[in-house]
Amino acid sequence: MRGMQTSDAPLPTIWTVSVTRLSSLMREVTPDFDGRAHIETIDLGFEEAVTHIRERLRSEDCDVVLSAGSNGEYLRNRIDKPIVLVRPDGFDLMQALTRARRHSDRIGVVTYGAPLPAFTAFKQQFGLEIEQRSYTNTEEARDLVAELISMGCGAIVGTGYVSELADRSGVAGILMYSPDAIRRAFEQAIDLARMLSAARAGPRRDPAVAPDSRYSLRRLIGNSESMVALRDQVRLYGASDRTVLISGETGTGKELVAQALHGASPRRAAPFVAVNCGAIAESLLESELFGYADGAFTGSRRGGRVGLIEAANGGTLFLDEIGEMPLPLQTRLLRVLEEREVLRVGSVRPTPVDVRVIAATHRELDGLVAEGRFRRDLYYRLNVLRLALAPLREHAEDVPLLLMGFLRAAGAGAMVIDEPARALLLGHSWPGNVRELRNLAERIAVLVPAQSPLSALTRPLLLRYAPELAGTVAPAVAEALPAPRGRQRPDAAAIGRALQAAGGDRAKAAEMLGVSRTTLWRWLSAG
Repeated sequence: MRGMQTSDAPLPTIWTVSVTRLSSLMREVTPDFDGRAHIETIDLGFEEAVTHIRERLRSEDCDVVLSAGSNGEYLRNRIDKPIVLVRPDGFDLMQALTRARRHSDRIGVVTYGAPLPAFTAFKQQFGLEIEQRSYTNTEEARDLVAELISMGCGAIVGTGYVSELADRSGVAGILMYSPDAIRRAFEQAIDLARMLSAARAGPRRDPAVAPDSRYSLRRLIGNSESMVALRDQVRLYGASDRTVLISGETGTGKELVAQALHGASPRRAAPFVAVNCGAIAESLLESELFGYADGAFTGSRRGGRVGLIEAANGGTLFLDEIGEMPLPLQTRLLRVLEEREVLRVGSVRPTPVDVRVIAATHRELDGLVAEGRFRRDLYYRLNVLRLALAPLREHAEDVPLLLMGFLRAAGAGAMVIDEPARALLLGHSWPGNVRELRNLAERIAVLVPAQSPLSALTRPLLLRYAPELAGTVAPAVAEALPAPRGRQRPDAAAIGRALQAAGGDRAKAAEMLGVSRTTLWRWLSAG
């Protein structure tokens, strides 16, 4: 879990809106976020929830509303607050199907809006008897549940509302959401609340910190050839006002480079606004980026709202994960870049803006262009100046210096790295790049007490707290695992030991067994 906020940063307020069994699941997960957000549960749905929220907003405020399924979609255009929806991933859906198969060989699936392609893929890949339906209102959901029961479905997978309907009808109702799906939604809600708060407040000035230190080139640490060249490029591109496209693997520090570009530019005293295009739902992303006019939709704020593009006026707009931006919004962004004006949602009068755009992606945009998933004209408009960040494994000689910097920032004090530990660090492939190294530093700072003013970072100590550096799992875990068998299915006891060693995390257990999560799921389903 991420660390608590400091005392000078107020905790975001999140209201969860759910009914039926989803409310219970949210309550189970909520304590995991103590100290990171004020979370209140509203056990209401649809119009009752809308009325309750509007009444409360007259005298109090919240940053983000978290909901799911049809209830969440109903709230979207009826209240003037960002809505984050709980969304199951493929593994959540596989787990739901596994539970459903314990009750019936014939399974019904009822989802809100559109059918989920994952269920069709599971049906074809595993030969499951799945009947999938989708609904747009509660009456339709009741009819579909009745239809599936008449077709012989003894278990129905769906939203909280659907699973409760199934239970009341005498068949097994299986909730499609997992605790991990709820946690992902809370993380997204907290990140969104902080991002919006920082963007609207403008650049923060901390009197204890040197001006613009957040945007200093000194934060790009490393003496390797690639890091020296990167700092030279940042100085060169910073002096220009052209659009920059930053590419690199996840965790290579793309936002850090964007901040350094801002700090090296004439716009350094103006706002730096960062937006993760992949972390915000499409319907919310439009209004947050472009803002909206007074009366743009039911429940919209009187007088409208400034969007994040306008909030960056005079400064820099950083669009992270630009490859995840929906096509309709790509068209609107292109207009901003070409016309230097923004059109709020529901408005007919454009607003002039003066922003420098920096975009970043871990994907190959030219490939997305070829697939028709990214506008060619926008790609060329963004790809004026290009920065390609090297993965950490390609400049591993910077690892010790980076680690020392991260340790100091984490409060670990002065430490030295002995030669065996240095060799271990240099030999690791760092699949998580700089982010993985920073996490290691924070772990060491917490777990290794300072025995003296100068502590040594040794190979045994590193392996104790980061066994992945040896390219193997920890000894206690290794003893629990079966001998390697390639693709052969191990016995049930061996699978059980792997699950126990992984603490019940099937993704980790699959990795330990050397197979995919899908293969492990098939083994578990086969009993």
